[in-house]
Amino acid sequence: MTQNAQKIAELDPVWSRIRTDAAQMVEEEPILGGLVHSGVLHHNSLEKVLSYRMALKISSDEMPTQILRELIDEAYASDPTLGDAARADLTAVFERDPACHRLIQPILFFKGFQAVQVYRVAHWLWTNNRKGMAQFFQMRSSEVFGVDIHPGAVVGRGIMIDHAHSIVIGETAVVGDNVSMLHSVTLGGTGKADGDRHPKIENGVLIGAGAKVLGNIRIGYCSRIAAGSVVLQEIPPCKTVAGVPAKIVGEAGCSQPSQSMDQLLNYQ
Repeated sequence: MTQNAQKIAELDPVWSRIRTDAAQMVEEEPILGGLVHSGVLHHNSLEKVLSYRMALKISSDEMPTQILRELIDEAYASDPTLGDAARADLTAVFERDPACHRLIQPILFFKGFQAVQVYRVAHWLWTNNRKGMAQFFQMRSSEVFGVDIHPGAVVGRGIMIDHAHSIVIGETAVVGDNVSMLHSVTLGGTGKADGDRHPKIENGVLIGAGAKVLGNIRIGYCSRIAAGSVVLQEIPPCKTVAGVPAKIVGEAGCSQPSQSMDQLLNYQ
């Protein structure tokens, strides 16, 4: 058993850490034992855990858990990058959210992480021409988590959505790698125009709570958008913008704002 655990730790250190966290959680709070065993320890991979959790969360009288679980398992088996992205997202939350002390927490309790994983399967369905089913995933994510990410949007890896209430990401939006955003962020359009109409967020951007980025505009890499801002024009890389409408108020302040999560404005 020890040899097997060591092999798992070497091949998949994230999954190994999750299992360790799960065992410690049960020891500290036995009343959570049923939840932790059925949700984590009963499974043999992170993908199986996520499949179980997602299916349980977004199932309804219209769509039973077992059907959804089989569908999600199919997605993970068909596209291993979904599991890779989940690990990157999980690590991002652990590293950037001061309220996250164990890797198991986002899996069980953080709706931002859970909603992003539902989006990832929905996007797989969308790109495999199963658009009706993808829209069901989108609808249930919006109803259950308060997070509405269109399955046609393109979202990179290492995404951290903190609190995640009232997030909206439109169909033609593109979000790069290692992006962090807080609650009530909108990546939306400006009217009824069809076609490519949503923002393009480059790698490493930090988007503060309540910020709205509207239209087919590009937000340069490693920029910061202050809380409550309304961004209507393109932003160069490594800048800080604030206001309604948003204007450049300074440099980004550091090389990786999405990882430092520093949202204070320094006008000096």
